[in-house]
Amino acid sequence: MRRLFLIPVAIGLSGCVVATVAETAVDVVTLPVKAVSAGVDAVTTSQSEADEKRGRELRKQEEARGRELRLLQERCRKGKPLPTDNCSDVPVG
Repeated sequence: MRRLFLIPVAIGLSGCVVATVAETAVDVVTLPVKAVSAGVDAVTTSQSEADEKRGRELRKQEEARGRELRLLQERCRKGKPLPTDNCSDVPVG
């Protein structure tokens, strides 16, 4: 009776062992692919990332131009322009 009980248990457990070995084999095979994929993704820039970076650069340039224009307006308004300032072209506002 005992032997009849052990046979189905052994067959059932062997399936678990095979499944575990198969899962491990799949993990070992896919690991290099995942590593290379992550490395490529870290090195390359997507189009949306490039667009965002370009947008940030343009906003910084616009902010710098705005600061320079405000400083130029302030100098012209106070009557203390730099030799390179052309106060006739500056909108006073």
